[in-house]
Amino acid sequence: MKLKSLAAATAALTLLLAGCSSGDSAAPPPAPQVTVATPLVQQVVDWDDYVGRFEAIQRVEVKPRVTGYLQRVHFRDGQYVEAGQTLFTVDARPARAQLDQARAQLARAEASLANARTELARSQTLAASQAASKEEVEARQAAVRTGVADVNAARAAVRANQLTVGFTSVQAPISGRVSERLVDVGNSVTADQTVLTTIVSTNPIHFAFEGSEALLLKYQRQNSGAARGKPVRIRLQDESTYAHAGTLDFVDTSIDTGAGTVRARAVVQNPDGFLKPGMFGHLRLAGTEPYRAMLLPDTAIVTDAARKLVYVVDKEGSVVPKPVELGPTLGDLRVIRSGIEASERVIIGGIQRAMPGQKVTAKAGQIKPATIQEGNAVEPANAPPASIATPAAAAR
Repeated sequence: MKLKSLAAATAALTLLLAGCSSGDSAAPPPAPQVTVATPLVQQVVDWDDYVGRFEAIQRVEVKPRVTGYLQRVHFRDGQYVEAGQTLFTVDARPARAQLDQARAQLARAEASLANARTELARSQTLAASQAASKEEVEARQAAVRTGVADVNAARAAVRANQLTVGFTSVQAPISGRVSERLVDVGNSVTADQTVLTTIVSTNPIHFAFEGSEALLLKYQRQNSGAARGKPVRIRLQDESTYAHAGTLDFVDTSIDTGAGTVRARAVVQNPDGFLKPGMFGHLRLAGTEPYRAMLLPDTAIVTDAARKLVYVVDKEGSVVPKPVELGPTLGDLRVIRSGIEASERVIIGGIQRAMPGQKVTAKAGQIKPATIQEGNAVEPANAPPASIATPAAAAR
């Protein structure tokens, strides 16, 4: 019995040791599989975002240049008018009466001058035969000079009154969209004081906005003349794309010390008059010249506290984290300013299974160029100054 018990115990111990030996020799789990790709290299242009409003290039208050009663209105409220088009008529009868009076005074002055010249000629003839004194001739000559002056004054009065008659027709000083009339027919208007209506030019039109001092410094350090002449794109508040193109034509010479901003302005063609002064819009200004950029999907970027990382698979198949400097977005891709080389294999898929220093199985993938819809681009709160990029061809 003792021998049987010992044999059973030995067999049990042997099985236990065999089980332990079997567990120790189990194969390790396979390396996780990830998708890797080299960064997409593409020519891009960075754009900076601003908010502003459209402004008329010219705005004129239409005032009469004569005093009188308004007799007629020649336009419809809101109508487009051409420069020189008649807008209002002021009662011209008093001005015409003054013009007639000035013409009569001119005729009288001309008659007096003709008589003075006749008297002078007679006196000179008599003086030649010693029948008239030298003093008399000189007096006749003075009368002629006075007559000439009177004629010139009368002619000037006629011209002045002709202008007054012409001013009774109030004309548009510029081409543009006229506002509503502010004075009705029958009311008295005062020269150079009563505002009859306003006219604003419509094509082209300005878009005014303010930028930060930091962006102004960036443009100046790029030797870009504070970005004057650079292309801009504008979208209205109900538009999804930046459909309105223009160019920057003015940057103020000083910075607002209170806000730390500088006023700038772009000029936009508006042939159909669709854009109105006062409209709100978003503007994008080309912040750089076209440059070659490395692009990665935004999903390939890992946040580690304040750092931004990408995971690279080295030649040994190990995961290596690399800090990177981010640029603007290009659709669903992100510009990588620095931190990696164009030949490195970056994990773009299965990144949640990768750990720094871990061996992985790398599967080759490809980064597809982004499909750009500028109006739908969304920028994270920690975005760099340039908020978006586009392919260089799209900036032309």
